[in-house]
Amino acid sequence: MNKFISIASTAALALSLVACGPKTEKAADDAANTTSNALEAAGSATSNAAQDVKEALTPTPSGQEFIDKAAKSDAFEIAAAKLAITNAASPDVKNFAGEMTKAHTESTAKIKAAAKEATPSLTPDPTLTSDQSDKLADLGKLTGADFDKKYVSGQVSAHKAALTLMDEYAKNGDVATLKAAASEIAPAVRKHLDMAENLDK
Repeated sequence: MNKFISIASTAALALSLVACGPKTEKAADDAANTTSNALEAAGSATSNAAQDVKEALTPTPSGQEFIDKAAKSDAFEIAAAKLAITNAASPDVKNFAGEMTKAHTESTAKIKAAAKEATPSLTPDPTLTSDQSDKLADLGKLTGADFDKKYVSGQVSAHKAALTLMDEYAKNGDVATLKAAASEIAPAVRKHLDMAENLDK
């Protein structure tokens, strides 16, 4: 609160200096710039605080939760890519889908291997969520440019979620083999997100 009172006081000073005449215009400008910079800093601090709160409220998944989410994500990506290879109009989208099939098949294998090496060993559940199944059903009804738009938009959202999952578990996970797998997979997911965002443009 004191910060914003100080900002308001600075703004008032700027206005009073403007009223004094041309000789004080530079001082008024300096005061106005100070006010603007202070407001900008306050806004940035608020934004950073909000992000910190969001991260604090997002619990790190257990090892089983992590591999289940990763397996479902991979299964969804592979199924969506198969639809894209058939239904997409753009050669770039079809090429992207081919890359997704290959990459997420490899990711599935890495997660399975890491889960098996865990103590105790774990088994991922790749069964799609109802939301994922609904999205695939909607995609399957589209072809051509309409499909391309829906598929690429969905890929941006899906890879953002996958990247958050991998980064979070790589940083704070409690199963060493899974943390290593998440660290290894995260750069590929980030690359795919960049590709999807470029297609989306």
